[in-house]
Amino acid sequence: MRDIVITLIVFASLPYTFKKPYIGALMWIWISVMNPHRLSWGFAYDFPFAAIIAATTMLALLVAPGPKRPPSSPAVPVLVAFTIWMCISTIFAINPGESFVMLQRVFKIMLMNLVVMMLIRNKEQLHLMLWTLAGSLAYYGVKGGVFTIATGGSFRVWGPEGSFIYGNNEVALAFVVIIPILYYLHLVSVKKWLKYGLLGAIGLCALASLGSYSRGALLALVGMCGFLWLKSPKKAALGTGMALMLPLLILFMPAQWTERMDTIDNYQEDGSAMGRINAWQMATNLAIDRPLTGGGFEIYDAYVFGRYAPVPNDIHAAHSIYFQCLGEHGFIGLGLYLALIVICWRRAKWIIRQTAKRDDLKWAAQLAGMIQVSMIGFGVGGAFLSLLYFDVPYYLMGALLVTGQIVQDALQQPAPATAGGSGPHAIAAQPTVKQA
Repeated sequence: MRDIVITLIVFASLPYTFKKPYIGALMWIWISVMNPHRLSWGFAYDFPFAAIIAATTMLALLVAPGPKRPPSSPAVPVLVAFTIWMCISTIFAINPGESFVMLQRVFKIMLMNLVVMMLIRNKEQLHLMLWTLAGSLAYYGVKGGVFTIATGGSFRVWGPEGSFIYGNNEVALAFVVIIPILYYLHLVSVKKWLKYGLLGAIGLCALASLGSYSRGALLALVGMCGFLWLKSPKKAALGTGMALMLPLLILFMPAQWTERMDTIDNYQEDGSAMGRINAWQMATNLAIDRPLTGGGFEIYDAYVFGRYAPVPNDIHAAHSIYFQCLGEHGFIGLGLYLALIVICWRRAKWIIRQTAKRDDLKWAAQLAGMIQVSMIGFGVGGAFLSLLYFDVPYYLMGALLVTGQIVQDALQQPAPATAGGSGPHAIAAQPTVKQA
């Protein structure tokens, strides 16, 4: 039954994609982030829905009237340069065959991120994109939170099979990244039942993150919560809620969870932590030996560790987006990736600064602030996980750039007398967000 429902939804959306191409962008995000076909047990499990949606969306983009360009920002050429550099590092990869297979997967993510940025052009479409992103991950967060409550936190929460976030560590960080977007949607939603529902989803996502038993996600959650409080326009209410909720969530978890988290202070005695440090040293040594291109994708094998790792037999994945980028794409690749982050961060600051006196654009300041919070969460948690190619942070960067373009265009017009809207996703005027 699930196979039929998913198939009907996907194929029913294709004709509408040609009428409104942004629908194709939303469907791509839904399929690539939520992986709903992995929830089925029949023919839909391995059906190429993503390829069909991508081809239809790009064709609709080509035939659609109007401008066909991404937002005006230095981040776009940097993203393109980073993608090109990954192609170059693949040419000189240590394991070219396996590296090329991974490049195909990553290239699709980067290409479709550019397509999404070209198709999402106004506030209404942007909010539909945010609802799609948040809903796709919140489904697993709510489910995982309920599972954690039902089992008393005795079992780990896992993500959708066959995705970037299948592992317990990866899905936990995904929940951390999406919590600020859920909070933004809570701020701008009008209907009370929706606002309360989003608060409930935030609590369950946080509990699911703890229920994953991920130490990196715990650090990311703490860092994200601190910055979320700084960026929130409702500091008193949010601070009170955090002060009550976080200790209760932690006290709810069983003793085995507490014992695992305690190893953060004694990482020298933990084999997993020392294995990560060994992988970081391997990536550093490899980059020093091959400073321009690194080793390409798929470098975590006996040959590479035997040549570059201090402990050759302790083979681990990168367990850090930064060392992953350094080892796989060299210092140039890492420089491009960090430049992308810095440019997007500065764009968020620009949005917040430019909208300070525009009541009709307060939503943009709030969104920019919450995306900054997501970036903090991902930056902290990603320091301990191999999630360099996880698509959600790139979509959020794209959403930030689209927001910047909307603001830039709006600033060229006189400010309207009032701001607001109607419908389930109507945007209410809110206080501004402080600049970081």
